[in-house]
Amino acid sequence: MKWNHFKSKLLLKYTLSYISIFLIPLVILTIIIYHNAVDTLRSEIEQTNVNQLTQAKTVIDERMKELQDIAFRIAYDEQLTRYWTHHPYYSRESIGALVKYKATSSIIDELFLFFRGDNSIYSSQGFENLNVFTDRYKFNSWNETEMVRDLNSVQIPTMRPAEQVVQGTKTQNSMLAYLVPIAPNNTPAHGTVMYFIHESNLTGLIDSILSDYHGMTYIFDNYGQVLAANYKGETITEQEVNALFSLEPGTHSLSLNQEPHSVVSVKSDAGWTYVTAMPSNQFFGRIVHIRTFIVLVFSFVVMMGTILAIMLARRQYHPISDLMEFIRLKNDPEPATPSNELEWIKKTLHDYSQRVDLQEPYARNHILLMLLKHGHTGEFPAEYTEKLGIRFSRSHYFVVTMGWESHALPIGDNPERRPVMQLMNDVELTAFSAYAYGVELPQPDQLALIVGFDAETGHEASLNARMEPIALALQSIAAEHTGVSPAIGVGNRYSYPEQLNQSFIEATTALEASMLHGQGSSTFFNALSGSGAQDSSFWVPKDVLLKLVQSLKQGSYDVAVQMVSTALNNLKAEMPSVPLLRCICFDILNTMLKTASELGIHHVVNQLPRVTSYDSLEDLEKKLAGLAAEICAHVEAKSETEESSLMDEIVAYIDANFTDYDLSLGTISSKFSISSSYFSRSFKEKIGMNFTQYIWQKRMDEVIRQLLHTSDPLKDIITRVGYLDTPNFIRKFKKETGYTPGQYRKMHSPNAADSTDDDDEECIG
Repeated sequence: MKWNHFKSKLLLKYTLSYISIFLIPLVILTIIIYHNAVDTLRSEIEQTNVNQLTQAKTVIDERMKELQDIAFRIAYDEQLTRYWTHHPYYSRESIGALVKYKATSSIIDELFLFFRGDNSIYSSQGFENLNVFTDRYKFNSWNETEMVRDLNSVQIPTMRPAEQVVQGTKTQNSMLAYLVPIAPNNTPAHGTVMYFIHESNLTGLIDSILSDYHGMTYIFDNYGQVLAANYKGETITEQEVNALFSLEPGTHSLSLNQEPHSVVSVKSDAGWTYVTAMPSNQFFGRIVHIRTFIVLVFSFVVMMGTILAIMLARRQYHPISDLMEFIRLKNDPEPATPSNELEWIKKTLHDYSQRVDLQEPYARNHILLMLLKHGHTGEFPAEYTEKLGIRFSRSHYFVVTMGWESHALPIGDNPERRPVMQLMNDVELTAFSAYAYGVELPQPDQLALIVGFDAETGHEASLNARMEPIALALQSIAAEHTGVSPAIGVGNRYSYPEQLNQSFIEATTALEASMLHGQGSSTFFNALSGSGAQDSSFWVPKDVLLKLVQSLKQGSYDVAVQMVSTALNNLKAEMPSVPLLRCICFDILNTMLKTASELGIHHVVNQLPRVTSYDSLEDLEKKLAGLAAEICAHVEAKSETEESSLMDEIVAYIDANFTDYDLSLGTISSKFSISSSYFSRSFKEKIGMNFTQYIWQKRMDEVIRQLLHTSDPLKDIITRVGYLDTPNFIRKFKKETGYTPGQYRKMHSPNAADSTDDDDEECIG
């Protein structure tokens, strides 16, 4: 039974998280884009209205200037003098002149000429009495008396606000009266030209210029009176009208009649104020297409984003579900808390972390072993060694080797061996300000300890005295835990970790001597070398010869060459006689040949004539170095041969037992009495793949063989080859071959033509 995704609260959280991560920025971005688009469009519309209203203002100002120009021309027209208009004959020509002046402007409804002090007035209709303003033109608020007074007294061009005027028996019209005094040659005004203008003529000019504008239009004079207005069906209070007049030129947002309006105001040079007020809902009607487009795009993106969020959540949850399925198969097929996947994964990772911690000592042991053999850690960077807990921050270092006799501490499945290696892995000796790293050696029942301690240089005796209690303390720790005191060998101290290969050679030499004295003995290399006593090897120090022998036995060419060079440099310093020099050199050569003979390398004796025929110590050093290289090469080759034979035996064992589920790196190492790190490294060098990969390939090949040649159920086949996690095996099989095991059997086995993938589904489900 697979893990039910639909019941997973974690999957739901992932889905909601992805949707939130996607939607929140999208909503914010959409709002910003929408407001920017609206503000930009609103600004463009308002600026367009400002430009159009400014154009309308310019046109009306020009019309007003035309009316003043007409009045100016009338003042200087000889046909329109007081004498000419009162003359019985020429008065007709005066009327005709007025008709011509009226025709010059499209906004004039009627034109009147009044000479101050008269009881009559002239128009394009002819000579009329003043009662014309009660008979033919009747204003609601401008009676005849006030009109006559204004005609006789007006000093500057004056526009009366629009009001309803009854023309005869016709309907009422909203008209404006524009009075312009005439005073030719800068004399006091002797007359007045009065124009009647339909209010719609002015507001119509504005509407025609504003084109698709639908709102209220107002023209105010210098004192805030509404000269002309087009309400477009709206009504506002007098207070709101005054507020429109008091606005500064530009665009504004006001609430008129309890509705938001976009207001544009401009002023003319004459002091008139032109105002338009457009309802905001009309403005938003212009951007409805933008809003619709943004809503459609937003809805589409939300839908696609939700689908993508679900896909991403499922993809992220997929490995978690695989882990849950793996845990269910390995631990509890019926989870008690199905919503707590992460806790289960945490527990599983903790278990795997413990397994990794068990593997770390193998890598650590390999690096330290390289340091002991070669004086360096090879290609491993300092960061890698730092992560493994390997630090060299002390002032002095030396190596201690420990060994147990085979009968004292049996090998094989001895339960005591692994604990003692773990115990000696890291040893802190606080009382001596020392620290030791344990290194498991390939030789059975032997280990090396790299010891570091801090002390001031320059006091050799005190430094040597510091080393002995440290070595004995380590011996005591091992004896206390195993119940058997090991023999130990102690190398000389050095100041740099790169010199530990020399200390290791010295410690190994000392251990060989110590093992001759039995369990619990301890030998210091400086004691073997006879420091402070008469050297029986003449001018070649005994410790040099001992280290030369041990380096040749271990195949350590670097140390061997260094010992040869040290021995010959001592001879150069002493400058013995030539016969004595040759004898001493033969002593070095004899030591090397004897060591080669003990190692079973007998053919190097044939090189004796070549080595003994030297012309100088430099020539001898080169030939001895060549001899050392040949001996070390044979030792390495012999070691590789023995290692290869051991690996062949191990591979044969693995090939015969790879179906054993308990087969592991640890069980193999224990069975063949070698360290796990040594086995892991040697196995990969021989086979070309690591132990885990090799086991997988063997099991894979066996599954394929049984798929093609048997009709057994897939689950039984996988279990027989030692793989208990069937679903994981099927996934790995498909990843490697491109097919499930059932599909593979159907394609390649002639006996399975009618088979299906049911086995796969059964094993996975």
